[in-house]
Amino acid sequence: MRIMIDPAKPKPRVVSRLVDILNSGGIIVYPTDTVYGLGCSISNKKGIEKIQAIKRSNKPMSIMFADLKTISEYAKISNEAFRLLRSLLPGPYTIILPATRLVPRLLQSKRKSVGIRIPDHWFCQAVVSQLEEPIITTSVPMSNNRLHIDPLEIEADFGHVVDAVIDSGILPDVPSTVISLETDQVEVIREGLGPLDFME
Repeated sequence: MRIMIDPAKPKPRVVSRLVDILNSGGIIVYPTDTVYGLGCSISNKKGIEKIQAIKRSNKPMSIMFADLKTISEYAKISNEAFRLLRSLLPGPYTIILPATRLVPRLLQSKRKSVGIRIPDHWFCQAVVSQLEEPIITTSVPMSNNRLHIDPLEIEADFGHVVDAVIDSGILPDVPSTVISLETDQVEVIREGLGPLDFME
């Protein structure tokens, strides 16, 4: 099922429909401020396992929030880390932080850390806010060594294994910038769409 949205105009009815799908244990593909994401609610263990099967990977996935308010429930944040989060988010960044016990083990790295995302996109923020719990987020699996950016192709490839594909048009094939704040030092793990001028 593919559902079209306007990237600039929030649609409350669409949000409510997707929240119902997530509350029922569903998996969705949705637009972010970078690439298309694949996710389910954080309490949906079967959904997380299914996403791992879709991606054919057990690599850690990130957690998507609506705002900064509840991040501290899932990640340990120092004062310095919080200041950086506040300056970068919402935005095209994945921030790696030490995980708390609330984070399912399926989502943690071997170092017991977890990625945090707050995309600068109305859909992501509205769905997580109405769902009242974070969403697991990971990029849609690559096809022919490139990121999936076309929702029509995504539906053709994955429509049979997800409950909904949210179509916000073709997105840039540039992922988020990944930054580790696991220690006192800021470490850039991957350069993506988010600029790094804050490190100058």
